[in-house]
Amino acid sequence: MTQASALEQVQRQIMWNRLLSVVEEQAQVLIRTAFSTSVREAGDLSAGVFDLQGRMLAQAVTGTPGHVNAMAASVGFFLDRFPADTMAEGDVYITNDPWLGTGHTHDFTVVTPTFLDGRIVALFASTSHVVDVGGRGFGADASQVYEEGLRLPIMVLAKRGVMNESLLDIVRANVREPVQVEGDLYSLAVCNETGCRRLIEMMREFELDTLDALAETVIENSRQAMLEEIRALPFGSYDNAMRIDGYERPIDLVARMTIGESGIDVDFTGTSPVSAYGINVPLTYTQAYASFGVRCVIGGAVPNNAGSLAPVRVSAPEGSILNAPEPCAVTARHLVGQMLPDVVLGCLYQAKPEAVPAEGTSCLWITALLGGHGVAGDNESGGDPPGQPFTISMFHAGGTGGRPGQDGLSATAFPSGVRNTPVEVNETIAPLIVWRKEYRRDSGGAGEHRGGTGQVMEIAHAQGAPFAVSALFDRILHPPRGRGGGAKGVCGRVSLGSGAELSGKGRQTIPAGDRLILEMPGGGGLGDPNKRLAALVAQDLRDGLISPEAAERDYGRVDEGD
Repeated sequence: MTQASALEQVQRQIMWNRLLSVVEEQAQVLIRTAFSTSVREAGDLSAGVFDLQGRMLAQAVTGTPGHVNAMAASVGFFLDRFPADTMAEGDVYITNDPWLGTGHTHDFTVVTPTFLDGRIVALFASTSHVVDVGGRGFGADASQVYEEGLRLPIMVLAKRGVMNESLLDIVRANVREPVQVEGDLYSLAVCNETGCRRLIEMMREFELDTLDALAETVIENSRQAMLEEIRALPFGSYDNAMRIDGYERPIDLVARMTIGESGIDVDFTGTSPVSAYGINVPLTYTQAYASFGVRCVIGGAVPNNAGSLAPVRVSAPEGSILNAPEPCAVTARHLVGQMLPDVVLGCLYQAKPEAVPAEGTSCLWITALLGGHGVAGDNESGGDPPGQPFTISMFHAGGTGGRPGQDGLSATAFPSGVRNTPVEVNETIAPLIVWRKEYRRDSGGAGEHRGGTGQVMEIAHAQGAPFAVSALFDRILHPPRGRGGGAKGVCGRVSLGSGAELSGKGRQTIPAGDRLILEMPGGGGLGDPNKRLAALVAQDLRDGLISPEAAERDYGRVDEGD
């Protein structure tokens, strides 16, 4: 390598790092300007920059795998509808089509072209989850996508800097929280515009007329780095299956992973067929989370872009629940899709056991709550009105599985990566009181590395009115499994303060004066419980994560001393 080419490589590495800074600022602008708590407080979003072929060059660290990796595919659909040479400065495009975006109508994806001296040079894309899109609301009750609210094809949000007011009128007329939803659409456009400005500044600083050379460097280096890690694995085929609760029946997720010279293929043949309810998964979302499961163990240090994603190929038979065709209902696709990293990790455990954690809760326990006229049964509330209308989605999680060398994380969302939404924020924007939020003792599976604990929440209407929950919960019948001799985690439970059990899926009423109680699952344990250090058992006892009875039963130790 000549001195000049070495300097050129260093310069391109600097520019690559600069791209990462640009998209991270893009994501932070989205967080600061978003109206919905799911974005502002939980970080349920994605942001990235793409070349004119629709290849993702860089993504923000902030965001979720389901959004980021599905968005990586969706930009190509935008270019199919609006080719780059037809775009103009100030144009902004939008969709929430589940099969063209990130898997359900509650996610809006916005794409904005970037122009340098009158020439298009790149595209910025961002995605966020909005609180409501009309229809039945955020839940799994629908039988077709048409019932799940407003669905926008890929279309113009702004043309030459002028917003599409007809589109905004339609959105406002069809959603329960028009101010929040419209505000989120503006925040998506604003964050992309910030990315465009920062990219132009970078290109002028480095005297770039095009991103073509940088794009090829980024993509090819990432692809080669990913292939090097894959080729260090033992080649072969590895099978794994997982059973989860489902809605009307249990669901079997079946995977075969084949590791070879050209990459990793994950095939979900044998997986259960589509459901009659809204838990079906479009293929882009399946690909997003399955590829993320691979990346958790393989190539974790390689930046996530089109190059590093290319060697991981994911397929599922059309008509299976992981490749649901239109018009299947898909709003709660996360209930199934977020299980896929654990399924994939079960395959990788056979090839690289020292690097794979136990199963965790996996899917978010999103608590979609509604109040006001017509949403909570007969609206009887002791002679009082049904209470103020509200719609809110509270993001919470159970425990993750025990990890190599470490315990699982408690009350932490994996694989989605979103944060728990703060109680204080939820109580401010909705007439709710969270009476209890605490770790769920004895919920983590025993092991050399204990599974993370779940959490318990107790929620009531502040004025004692009835309200409704659109239950979006799994791992109630089928707990997270341990690995390497570790015990399974404890199943979740949904109930009323008055004692009645609730279902894990579907809209249900919390009667006036009653409380909703959520007991979230714990993660599975990793490794033989007999190998757990006595000091760690004692620490768990002092912290109240396990009871003396569980310490004796699972570890044969009850000493709480040092």
